[in-house]
Amino acid sequence: MLVAGTHDPYLVALSVFVACFASYTALDTGGRVGATRGAARAVWLVAAAITMGGGIWSMHFVGMLAFRMPIAVTYDVELTVLSLLLATVVTGSGFYVISRRTESPLYLVLSGAFMGSGIVAMHYTGMAAMRGHAALSYEPLYVALSVVIAIGAATAALWLAFRTTQLAQMLAAAIVMGLAISGMHYTAMRAAIFTAHEPAEGVRESVSLDQTHLALAVAGTTFAILAFALIASLYEQKRSEEELRRAQAELARVNRITTMGALTASLAHEVNQPLAAAVINADACLNWLSGDNPNIEEARAAAAGIVRDGTRAAEIVQRVRRLFQKGAPQRELLDVNDVIREMAVLLRSEATRHSISVRMDLDGDLPKVNGDRVQLQQVMMNLIGNGIDATKGMNGKRELVISSQRTAEEELLVRVSDTGVGLPAQQAEQIFQAFFTTKDHGTGMGLAICRSIVEAHHGRLWAADNPPRGAAFHLVLPLRRG
Repeated sequence: MLVAGTHDPYLVALSVFVACFASYTALDTGGRVGATRGAARAVWLVAAAITMGGGIWSMHFVGMLAFRMPIAVTYDVELTVLSLLLATVVTGSGFYVISRRTESPLYLVLSGAFMGSGIVAMHYTGMAAMRGHAALSYEPLYVALSVVIAIGAATAALWLAFRTTQLAQMLAAAIVMGLAISGMHYTAMRAAIFTAHEPAEGVRESVSLDQTHLALAVAGTTFAILAFALIASLYEQKRSEEELRRAQAELARVNRITTMGALTASLAHEVNQPLAAAVINADACLNWLSGDNPNIEEARAAAAGIVRDGTRAAEIVQRVRRLFQKGAPQRELLDVNDVIREMAVLLRSEATRHSISVRMDLDGDLPKVNGDRVQLQQVMMNLIGNGIDATKGMNGKRELVISSQRTAEEELLVRVSDTGVGLPAQQAEQIFQAFFTTKDHGTGMGLAICRSIVEAHHGRLWAADNPPRGAAFHLVLPLRRG
């Protein structure tokens, strides 16, 4: 006699929620497998296998407990444990294979097929663990459909795990995956046919309560494990981000040193100017004081000139020293126009040496921005220096224009345009990639570092043509609110 079963809607909903939560955790941990190496890679791989495999198994087991039949049902412990091991092993294997060949569609399909087949094996092994007064058989059509759904869900999980990074995308992907995994389970349950060995009897209330309590215990344990995995993932992510920031800061410092080294002659000339003027004023002061009738007023004026020129030289040296400093970024409220002027002074001699006119059109009524002065100085130094390099070998008009203004979107826009060689054809975006350079002796890191600095300030940096000739770099930063 066929035995008809029903599903507890609350436990069904709980099983779907378990699948979605497990999918989100697996996406978060699995996405780190391909981005790490060595021991860290192995740790993330094991974490992804446990969270995804264990989550799928937990969803399956809760779904099994949600199924109520009018006969007593128990579960074989060994087969139940085997089903858990199958889910974990095949999930870990799938993540491992696809993480090594993330760009290969063939590996993605093969990994998805392997992982999906393992999930199917897990499910039907768990079904075989059921013990009761009924024989179990299946409808082939629904079995085949469950296999297709499992492979499709597994392939989607692997594909998303290594491409989904934003929170909204991960949440959406986790929901889709959770529903797909649940759909596979309940499709497979629809394939099951139970034939009673003896007349069915009404289910006892104690059995129903035991199933509910067991389902809640499994789900609760799963949530605790997944929550722990998420917390550990967030902690590791924070450490990784801190290490990345330190590495980026050191790379930026090295880039500043390299750039300043290339401008040594220009900087030496810039410092020598006020020092030479100070020497001339000192000689004049001595002459005014050495006569029979010392001219105190003229000597005082010459001494004031010495102070002025010495202060100017000291300021230039201080700016250079700041650019060489090593340390964590220091945010403060600053005037971007001051940053522009400081870098224009340091690079003025370089522009003059190549007969390049530097014109500044700065909005004097701009609010301050919250940023790191040294980092923004580095950005302006690179943009102005690149403009000089692009223009110095050109015939005709050689001009560099630096402007600042407030946009309609309440942002600060800085534009550095030149009349140089212009952007490489079809490569306006590629110039910001690391190690890409159009210079004979360039490192290809300057603009990449500049963009990372600007993005760390929640801004944007891009390049465009500057008709009729040259290039224009646009820097947008958020203005201080309030």
